[in-house]
Amino acid sequence: MTDERFFMQAGRKIIITGHYGSGKTEFAVSLTMLLASGKIRIQNPARKEFAESGERAENKESADHPVTYQKLALIDLDVVNPYFRSRERREMLDDVGVRVFGSVFDTEVTAELPALSADVRAPLEDETCRVIVDAGGNDSGALVLNQFGKYFTGDDATVLAVVNANRPETADPAGALGHIRAIEAATGLTVTGIVNNCHLLRETTAATVIKGHNLCREVCDISGKRLVCDCYPAGIVDPNDLQNLSGSLMPLGLYMRPTWLDK
Repeated sequence: MTDERFFMQAGRKIIITGHYGSGKTEFAVSLTMLLASGKIRIQNPARKEFAESGERAENKESADHPVTYQKLALIDLDVVNPYFRSRERREMLDDVGVRVFGSVFDTEVTAELPALSADVRAPLEDETCRVIVDAGGNDSGALVLNQFGKYFTGDDATVLAVVNANRPETADPAGALGHIRAIEAATGLTVTGIVNNCHLLRETTAATVIKGHNLCREVCDISGKRLVCDCYPAGIVDPNDLQNLSGSLMPLGLYMRPTWLDK
């Protein structure tokens, strides 16, 4: 039900931005887990590479035979917000073959020194690696992307913005657009896709998702951006209740929800 075509056509590096509390980290981790499981194919669409003579270079992948990426990595660039960091799920991601990059602390995930490891650049430079980048929240958190600006230009990078209609700052089109434009202004990057992640955790209903869909559709109609998918918490909302939505559905795993909240 997830739009595989979008993620196949997206750049090798997918940068995920969003406001604080939008659920962007949950989306980043859930997307990574889906990619790792093969439920979304990890393929490299044909790159238009040409030899200096103008002839197509030999031994390059074609549109009919895309090359599968050999590796998958998640980069946690959120060094501003101390809550719900994707690196907290390092062990889970390691178990499915995903390398996690980010903080200088590999094991002390609770350490709050806002410093990034020097090896963050490794997956960005490795053309055999598909990369999910979990950026910091709001325009202030997204500023960290500027340190890696040279890696996010061109066709191999796709920037997504996660929008939660249940957050006061993005509860209407003006607020959501203002937030997205602030991120674009701070980073110099262009958001091409919108992700509807309207949720109320375990209180989420189909009506909650539909509410977010309607808001994101308005944002896309105004801005010309693409609505990539509507997220719903797997096991809580029945996707059959969302069949009337004009778009793709993506299940979220609630990986970032502390288990003690359910006890």
